[in-house]
This record gives sequence, structure tokens and C-alpha cells, in this order.
Amino acid sequence: MRKEVMILTGAGQIGMAIARRMGYGKKIVIGDKKTENAQAAAKIMEEAGFDPYGMNMDLSSRDSIRELIAKAQEYGDITMLVNAAGVSPSQASIETILKVDLYGTAVLLEEVGKVINEGGVGVTISSQSGHRMPALTPEEDEQLACTPTEELLHLEILQEENIKDTLHAYQMAKRCNEKRVMAESVAWGRRGARINSISPGIIVTPLAIDEFRGPRGDFYKNMFAKCPSGRPGTADEVANVAELLMGDKGSFITGADFLIDGGATASYFYGPLQPEK
Repeated sequence: MRKEVMILTGAGQIGMAIARRMGYGKKIVIGDKKTENAQAAAKIMEEAGFDPYGMNMDLSSRDSIRELIAKAQEYGDITMLVNAAGVSPSQASIETILKVDLYGTAVLLEEVGKVINEGGVGVTISSQSGHRMPALTPEEDEQLACTPTEELLHLEILQEENIKDTLHAYQMAKRCNEKRVMAESVAWGRRGARINSISPGIIVTPLAIDEFRGPRGDFYKNMFAKCPSGRPGTADEVANVAELLMGDKGSFITGADFLIDGGATASYFYGPLQPEK
């Protein structure tokens, strides 16, 4: 029996929260760099009444992304994409962050955009980090948005001598995600589909808990303590935004980025989180 299909990349808490909210009645094909994580997520969702399939997917590989899409198409028409895959500044090198979070996301949006069904919709999880950088020039923003995917990593602004550290690489990747979503929304629109991004702040997940206990833990705790909300967020709060963007009430929203960080970015620019000058 053929079904509408949701592709979920990344088997973490945010992606699963969105899939639980939007994936009922659909085949949910879950891809993760660690096959065991994808299969574990599929087991949890299956026990909750969903129809999932877990498999290996390497976001940094176009061939792997195409294999995921081909598997999804075996079940039916692809009508939803939830991209929650990626690596963090404390997990990976500059090279890996740019290859996975920046290049990989651009490839995924491009490849799914070629096959997304009419009326389809997608969200990609970006980050508040993309909003923390100083403004790029209009030319640099256009390069991140429109450069052919196989040329992205050759851009001058992304060369390692121009990237300060892994956090800077992550910020550049997430800025690229936002700009890429804007550009890809035009291509998706030609197929009658929509794509948006969500930029969460600190969201409590197993990875975040590890971060709280790690060398940057005090930095993160200070961030949410001094933001207007005074707390970190939850995966279900991100799913609330995704539900709007992916549902009928969001039918006029595409090519947009939604910042959901409890006001941490506002506090960074105009409040107690301002860096010392």
C-alpha cells in the first residue's frame, strides 16, 4: 500500500518531536549517520503507533542522500521533509561542520526539492548561532544562497584561514542554511511546495545535557539564565512552530526562518548577554 512519505533526517529529540506531531498516517523514513540511532528512533515511534523505517544516511554525501530519497519513494510520494541532522561545534572539526551542516543541508534541500510532491512542505533545523554573527555583505549572503552546491565549499569566505574556530564555522553553516532556504523556496514553489527553517536556541536534549556537563556548560547555563525566558526550551516547543509552518495555517509562509530561543539573541545584542566591547 502506497502512502504519503515523510523524510526525517537525524534521529534526535527535535526531529522526533516534529515527526510525532506531523507524521501520523504517513510512512516515516528516518535517516541517521548511525544506523542504530535511526532504528532505535523507528522502534520508539512504531511502539507509539507510527509507521517508520530507520536506515543509514550520511548528510555529507550526495549519494547517501539520494539513497534515502530512493528508499522513501518506494513507499509513495514524498510530501514532507524534516531535516534535523547535523553536528555541533563541540562535536566536530571546522571541515566536518562545513561539510555536514552547510554543504549537506544544501544538497538535501536541493535533492528533495527535485521530487517533493505538489502541496509538500519541509522544515530544516538551523540555529540561533546564525543570528549571532555580524552581518555579511549582500554579495556574501547571495553566495551562500545561490552558489551551486558542489562549489559551495570553495567559496573564499568558507576557507579555513577565514574561519576562526568551530563555533564560527557553525555560525557560517547556519547562516547559509537560512539563506539557502530562501533560495530553495523559489525552486520548491515551482513544484507547489514550501520550505522554511527554524532556528532554536538551547533546547534540552541528551546532547544538550552533555554540553551542560562539559567544558562549555557554564556558558550555556549563563545564556539561558540571562535570556528573557530564563530557561532552556523543549523539543515540543520547536515542534509547535513546525506544526504551524507545515500545516494549513502556514500555507502562506515559505522561504522564512523562525528564531525560537527564549530571547537569548535579543539579550545578546541588547541585554545582559552582550559581549564585552
